[in-house]
Amino acid sequence: MPFYVHAQDQPDVADQLMELSEEHWSYMDRFDSRLILRGPTLSDDGEEHTGSVHVVDVADRAAAELFATEEPFWKAGLYRDYTAVAAEVLLRREPAADAPYTLVTARWPARDRASGRGEQGLLGAEPDRRLSFVAVLLDDEGARTTGVVAAVRALPDEAQRLVQPFADQLAGGPTPLGAQRWQRGGRS
Repeated sequence: MPFYVHAQDQPDVADQLMELSEEHWSYMDRFDSRLILRGPTLSDDGEEHTGSVHVVDVADRAAAELFATEEPFWKAGLYRDYTAVAAEVLLRREPAADAPYTLVTARWPARDRASGRGEQGLLGAEPDRRLSFVAVLLDDEGARTTGVVAAVRALPDEAQRLVQPFADQLAGGPTPLGAQRWQRGGRS
């Protein structure tokens, strides 16, 4: 089952992240075939690492939490916290290289998946090509939605405008969105 795993950096750890980068890469190489989305979150100007996002296909929540806590940056204390949430991938396209991306997220109280319009019609017949990835976040039973995550080839304001309509649809009404710069990760 896919899990959205997002770890946030401690302040002022850039040098330490660089020192441990090979350990991080070696660890991620073990999951390469199961990584659906990966890459760092960035500061508003796109210059500084602020965290790390992975959507990884693992057996269950315990495996997702193990994935997060065995990661070398976490073990070294470079992350302040992490989130691990079950996800259903609705759209997956290879992100373009060397293009600005934004990770847009929303969380809401658990909502029955059967209420309102279903996720199947969420993006329409031809979703905007700037959407590279969209997943609905789920409760532990997978029966109710709890949020959405999207990778959008756009800067934060425009990315939020693209995601807002279907986030509101899934949430059952207006929902606040978070947005931060993101870039595709992985070894080249």
